[in-house]
Amino acid sequence: MVLHMSAEVFDDLTDVYEATIDWPKRLGNEQSLFRWLFDRVRAKRILDIACGTGRHAAMFHSWGLEAEGADISPNMIRRCRQTHGEPAGLRWVVRPFDQAAEQPGSFDVAMCIGNSLALAADYETVAVAIGHMMSAVRAGGSIVIHVPNLFSLPDGQPVWQKCVRASLPRGDCLIIKGIHRCGAQGFVDVLVTRLDALSQPALRTECVPFLGLESGELERLARQSGATAVEFFGDYRRQAYDRPESPDLIMICIK
Repeated sequence: MVLHMSAEVFDDLTDVYEATIDWPKRLGNEQSLFRWLFDRVRAKRILDIACGTGRHAAMFHSWGLEAEGADISPNMIRRCRQTHGEPAGLRWVVRPFDQAAEQPGSFDVAMCIGNSLALAADYETVAVAIGHMMSAVRAGGSIVIHVPNLFSLPDGQPVWQKCVRASLPRGDCLIIKGIHRCGAQGFVDVLVTRLDALSQPALRTECVPFLGLESGELERLARQSGATAVEFFGDYRRQAYDRPESPDLIMICIK
């Protein structure tokens, strides 16, 4: 998610986060990779870390799998329960990604996707999060980490990704979202303004830093935590990862 690693900021921008994503398009693009992986490891229980509003966990549950969605934000988890309910086999819990799951070794797949892991304060926190993900899965299970590939972006030039009109609790708003890179540091830019008050200052502006995670360092941390096999893809079609060109950095590890 494109937010600072703070429960308060997550809570405050839950509606903005949900409004900026075309969920049918995103889930349609991503599901083939997950079906391939779940078949490969014969997955029955999935842990979605930094689950946001729970769209992925709910999709996996609709496939007949058990799913647990965890997020640092109480408001995100409230939204999960309101939107998807909590039927048998679908569980929601408030928990940051640098905190261990309650039942180590009980999941077949643990994932942290979107931009969530890159929002960690430093690589030490990333290492802790990967260690907890690896501990959450059984031997032979898998972890999935996905972040945007920062190094495919031009240095210094903003890339504007979204301009969305949305009805939020604060009124009819325009949401503009972009991303830019300065060396090995990334930034997500978000502006929210009411359409009936365009001449007034924006309701909310954010410039949120995120780490430029590298494949080599991610592999080192994963193997340090018990990964026996590591592979990288550059998108959800499982194209080979190419640092200057791939839009995504997706790491899949086997424990």
